[in-house]
Amino acid sequence: MTSPIKLSSRSTHEYWEIPVLFEDDSLLALDKPAGLLTSPDRNEPARPNLMALLHAGIRAGAPWARTRGLAYLAHADRLDADTSGVLLLAKSKQILITLANHLGSGTPAKTFVALVQRAPAKAAFDIIAKLAPDPRQPGRMRVDAQRGKKSITACLVEESFVGYTLLRCSPHTNRSHQIRAHLWSQRLPIVGDSLYGGQPLWLSRLKRAYRLKPGRQERPLMGRVALHAASLNLPHPVTGENIEIVSPWPKDLRVAVKYLRQFAPAA
Repeated sequence: MTSPIKLSSRSTHEYWEIPVLFEDDSLLALDKPAGLLTSPDRNEPARPNLMALLHAGIRAGAPWARTRGLAYLAHADRLDADTSGVLLLAKSKQILITLANHLGSGTPAKTFVALVQRAPAKAAFDIIAKLAPDPRQPGRMRVDAQRGKKSITACLVEESFVGYTLLRCSPHTNRSHQIRAHLWSQRLPIVGDSLYGGQPLWLSRLKRAYRLKPGRQERPLMGRVALHAASLNLPHPVTGENIEIVSPWPKDLRVAVKYLRQFAPAA
């Protein structure tokens, strides 16, 4: 098993030990943790981001970069800061171009797990709605039939609970906040996604006999966006052989689903 990549931010004193999900001479797939930006955010320029930390490590000759002989790394796709899971990186510009062509072809490559509020009308459904930045709220996307770009997300019910649903979502396009904005447009906000109307998941609202110890403050089972990039399937950019990269669910999502199964099973 490939050793994890260790990164740290001097400005914020944060530390990350990021698991490697797949690696060969052309590709590096990381298990991005929730809370870490993929690339710089113009709205939060001082916030640490994964690509800047990786490039700084390459320039400084960090052990993980030196042993791999890395001189180039670029992300072929991206994940929102609060989204965890598979993030694919290219080790050369030519590999990046090949990956970009495939990922932009309209063939779904990534599958996400999303825990949403309420239940959809159908067990399987496609959301086809153009998306554009919301002029009323910077950093947010909205359905816009006139100015938006073509966006398609295929959704499948994985598991149902009272008041919540676990979905498998496969985007055919790669728009910013696509899954989050699409589900919000269907009145299925993702748990913990305050930007799109999602509320945290609290154990006290699931468990009838919930009691909190004196002096303790309840923390949500899921306080961040409950969206996880669970798998990536695509042809290898050199060999053409199909590869599948899988990211295990993070602990907070596993715990949230565990308690939903225990205290809010579907009728």
